[in-house]
Amino acid sequence: MRSVRRRYSSLLKHQPAPVVLEFALALSDGARWEERLIACEIIAAHPAAAAALNERLITRMAKGLCDWGTVDLFGVTILGPAWREGRVSDAAIHKLARSPDRWHRRLAVVATVPLNSRARGAQPGGDARRTLAVCRLLLTDRDDMVVKALSWALRELAKRNAAAIEDFVVKHDARLAPRVRREVSNKLRTGLKTPRPKSAKRSAGAAARSSPA
Repeated sequence: MRSVRRRYSSLLKHQPAPVVLEFALALSDGARWEERLIACEIIAAHPAAAAALNERLITRMAKGLCDWGTVDLFGVTILGPAWREGRVSDAAIHKLARSPDRWHRRLAVVATVPLNSRARGAQPGGDARRTLAVCRLLLTDRDDMVVKALSWALRELAKRNAAAIEDFVVKHDARLAPRVRREVSNKLRTGLKTPRPKSAKRSAGAAARSSPA
């Protein structure tokens, strides 16, 4: 699919933003994962198209998101970067976080990842204010899809601003889901979401020592 996307990106490289956006929007309408992948990455690879996104267009693209893969793809590729650059308001993200739809709530949390991920273009230090504002709205949400996203969001910010996450975890310890508390605490303490047990490390070390050079 990526080879197909690269071919279309090459064909659309010199097209104006409205042409690229209409192409991507047509692909996104009721689309499967593969078509959404192409649509999102075509926009991300075309700076003028990405800069032309607004809340209306993003809302149109988001229609029909109803599974883990497409929500995360859209959140880190389209919604999060647009929010980071001021093309989507905090209010729009908070509205998603308050939605009765589990996928909208997950999308709001996933959208914080590009605020803090260096690989996604985040500034040094990340954005604790906007990230934690969304996380506070979903502290007591126990839907598994939201809980996993909340852990991801907090762990991503921990890479940029560990102090803010330490304070957040201490303050909200009793309200955090056990998974979030465990994974974020592990990240702060060891740098890993799920550290390997000591017994597994000893077994691996013993196996390495017994292996022929």
